[in-house]
Amino acid sequence: MDGNGRWARARGVPIAQGHREGGEAVQRCVRAAMEHGVDYLTLYAFSSENWRRSGEEISDLTGLMQFYLRHRFRELDEQGVRLRIIGDPERFGVSFCRELRRAEEKTRHNTRLTLALALSYGSRAEIAGSARHLAERVRAGTLEPHEIDEALFASALQTHDMPDPDLVMRTSGESRLSNFLLWQSAYAELVFLDVLWPDFGEKDFAEAMMRYMRRQRRFGGRPE
Repeated sequence: MDGNGRWARARGVPIAQGHREGGEAVQRCVRAAMEHGVDYLTLYAFSSENWRRSGEEISDLTGLMQFYLRHRFRELDEQGVRLRIIGDPERFGVSFCRELRRAEEKTRHNTRLTLALALSYGSRAEIAGSARHLAERVRAGTLEPHEIDEALFASALQTHDMPDPDLVMRTSGESRLSNFLLWQSAYAELVFLDVLWPDFGEKDFAEAMMRYMRRQRRFGGRPE
């Protein structure tokens, strides 16, 4: 979800307003996902690198996330959305993290859409964490090195209970993954949209879906 800052600067308004408008785009994206029958939607809400931003911007982002969690959560729950958190949300503080975990627990039986929020998330750190976990099992004598394969490694990732993404889209015209779901996106289709995130709407979601459907997925094989 890229482009909040550029959207704000282009209009001469505070970055915080760009983030607020980006929050509204999140709502449109979730609605579009449900309308298209998507089962899993993962939003890169705050990367581990975002901690390098100014204290004021981090505070604005955190406050906005808390606002949506407190005032829009009931609507998502009523719509059958299950909330999942990946990353390191503890960095946001005990109170906010507790709210996130309560929301996860409350929605864990919802089945219409699983909405995963990547908060203080970095894919390299996630991969390193999986490697450490398996290394600890080897050291404890509960796992042999030759038993480690791709499936076992993936089972130690934070997304172990989610399918790998079919489609990864990025807004704002940038064409890179920026440390997002690197392992999981090995065979994902990539779509890069020129729209800035605050302007993202249902038509942009539909365009990304159409691009995905026009592609032929071979997973290393040849078309028949």
